[in-house]
Amino acid sequence: MRKWIIGLLSMALSIAALAQTADVAPDVLAKKVTDEVLAIVRADKDIRAGNRQKVLDLVEAKILPNFDFVRMTRLAVGAPWRQASPAQQQSLADEFRSLLVYTYTNAFTQYRDEAIEYRPLKMQPGDSEVVIRSVIKQAGKPEPIEVNYSMEKTDKGWKVYDVAIGGISLVQNYRSSFGSEIQRSGIQGLITTLSAKNKTLALQSAAK
Repeated sequence: MRKWIIGLLSMALSIAALAQTADVAPDVLAKKVTDEVLAIVRADKDIRAGNRQKVLDLVEAKILPNFDFVRMTRLAVGAPWRQASPAQQQSLADEFRSLLVYTYTNAFTQYRDEAIEYRPLKMQPGDSEVVIRSVIKQAGKPEPIEVNYSMEKTDKGWKVYDVAIGGISLVQNYRSSFGSEIQRSGIQGLITTLSAKNKTLALQSAAK
């Protein structure tokens, strides 16, 4: 999971800038912002030392606003999403968001100077959905890790709605576990399970 965070951070900032700089190709912009962000991360001793509150603040401020959590949750839940009430749908999206916050915060504290390279972008004029392809290179490991971001253009700019690591989709990965929980205890059962998990992660994070 830790391999996601560097790509997610750089991509999130790239998307935010892209919304205001439509004439710059997303991949070109992503590389520029990635270089700037990683320079900051490498220089931040608190983050490198594992300051979880500082990382949490960074994730909340810079990464999460650039994700479409409602669409991500809807895709992860699958067909049962339509059976949920609007209040349950919002609760699911909120709990899923919190789960990813703790996951990414924990991953970010393990950053070890991975390098990111972006592949040429395949995008046609008028496209409202694109896939940004990148690889993460780790020192001492010959095989890079492929990281792809599925993005959509919304009225609030470009948003990430899925991330695939080594060909494994975040959304699809969670769909399996979410589906099993819904079969056992329904939509409300999934909300309760996610809420309990997030409370445990919050306590673990506070204790470190």
